[in-house]
Amino acid sequence: MQTPPFDELLSLIDARSSALRSAVAVAPGIDVSVPGCPDWTLFDLVDHLGAVQRAWAVIVTAADPSVHPDLGEREVEGELLEWSAESTSLLLAALRAVGPDSPAWAWWDSDGAPHTSGAIARHQVQEAAVHAFDAQEAAGVVEPLPGVIAVDGVGEFLAVPLRSLGEWPHRPARIRFDATDGPSWTVDLTATGAVLDPAASGEPVATVRAPASDLVLALYGRKPYDDLDVDGDRDVLRELREWAVVD
Repeated sequence: MQTPPFDELLSLIDARSSALRSAVAVAPGIDVSVPGCPDWTLFDLVDHLGAVQRAWAVIVTAADPSVHPDLGEREVEGELLEWSAESTSLLLAALRAVGPDSPAWAWWDSDGAPHTSGAIARHQVQEAAVHAFDAQEAAGVVEPLPGVIAVDGVGEFLAVPLRSLGEWPHRPARIRFDATDGPSWTVDLTATGAVLDPAASGEPVATVRAPASDLVLALYGRKPYDDLDVDGDRDVLRELREWAVVD
């Protein structure tokens, strides 16, 4: 599955950020607890995504992969959802201004994804999508992740956040993720870290089958693997859940 074009990534960031705000607007209150982030309220969730989007806007504009720039002021000012919408606009404007190939600082391992504005846009789709789901769950209006986001999200998680965690602390394991509405991905977990679609052959110790949306939400800790179709070693999935904690 090919990553969506840059312009589509920007549209998806915009759409999922708007979905988060729409869910917050119909929630019983801004102090409602967020099931996917148990220590957060909806206010904390909106604050987090807005701060993240403002930070990446600064990073993208700096266009310097060697330095983490001063991120400046990122506190909520004024009405919360208006501040959130402005945060999204700042990120999108920064990305549009530089295009997909501009170099940029990034926290992830460059073996998993390049340090470019395009890779940042790709990850920010997932950031907005998963947190939109969080807001919807808190508001009681849950929807699955849109298909194009979910299918790209499985591979992005395995190649970027998972790869960046470094050494796998348990026995080596191969896991296969089968999307019932899309492709499949295989990841090896070893002392050298996570490797997506490894060259070496071999059978997985566990296979997880589900719609791509459920796979992404399980990888991000929003759905239990027990709710999905699993063949093989469930213990390795428990270990994966405990190791791969990503906000």
